Amino acid sequence: MGEPSAAHLRRTPQQARSKARLARVLRAAERVLIEEGAEALTTTRVAARAKVSVGSLYQYLPDREAIIDALAAGYFAKLEAAMDGFVEVATARHWADPVGTLVDEFAAIYRAEHGFRALWFGSGLTERTRTADREHKHRMADGIRRILLSLGLAQDDDHLTRSCHAAVLAADALAQEAFRRDPEGDAGLLEEAKVMLRGYLSAVAGRG
Repeated sequence: MGEPSAAHLRRTPQQARSKARLARVLRAAERVLIEEGAEALTTTRVAARAKVSVGSLYQYLPDREAIIDALAAGYFAKLEAAMDGFVEVATARHWADPVGTLVDEFAAIYRAEHGFRALWFGSGLTERTRTADREHKHRMADGIRRILLSLGLAQDDDHLTRSCHAAVLAADALAQEAFRRDPEGDAGLLEEAKVMLRGYLSAVAGRG
């Protein structure tokens, strides 16, 4: 899991020991999330699982919503770092099938990130997390834009930015359904997502 930004914490730990304690708390919170669901993410439950005092946890994560926000921020950071890496790889290797490659790569991440799936599918998302998710999708869309540009498949303009955002929204909805059907991701639906997104992004490139 990636690191939450300082904006999601009451205080930002400065000392190595404090950073290690926060990391332990977030690992404990993730275990609670995976094993018991988002409803169990109370400060008392997480503190007990992390073997820290509730007062110690309050220094950084004062309530359940703060815990959820911090976990979500870590997952978003990890996905965005992966996208940045894919932009570099796509450019270096000149991917022949960027849509197929990205769907497969992110499906592999979703399979491994049980906590992300538990939060993604749960009913406990906060308004702050929902807002962060919308911002996250714009950053992921920018990754798609950069890949298309690096491969010479599109021209950079506002239309491309909007189209890449639409593609991310569609891909997210299809991926959610695929992983709701099957913890490994419904293979047939993921293949249909590739067909749909290839067609859409080819049309976007053709408009250039």
